Amino acid sequence: MIAITAQMMVNPGCEEKFEEAMLSLVSKVNANEPGNILYELCRDDEGKYLVMELYEDEAAVDAHRSASHIKESGPSFKGLMSGPPIIKKMSVIPHAV
Repeated sequence: MIAITAQMMVNPGCEEKFEEAMLSLVSKVNANEPGNILYELCRDDEGKYLVMELYEDEAAVDAHRSASHIKESGPSFKGLMSGPPIIKKMSVIPHAV
């Protein structure tokens, strides 16, 4: 499995519009990407945003990156972000059940 975190840099005052756009994307990812196990928007107590992602394999990550709903979502974030997301990609360490 592959885990990805994306720290989202949101302009002050744009939080409500950002959440609306991001939650729409979250719904599309969860409904249309069978290799995606987790895709959720999180906010900490300071108002900072993080997207937590979990994929079955590299093919699922590639499918996510090339999905039409990802490409089409770009304009909905115009003017809301103060910079590109800070993305970390990690391998999940398997454990015995």
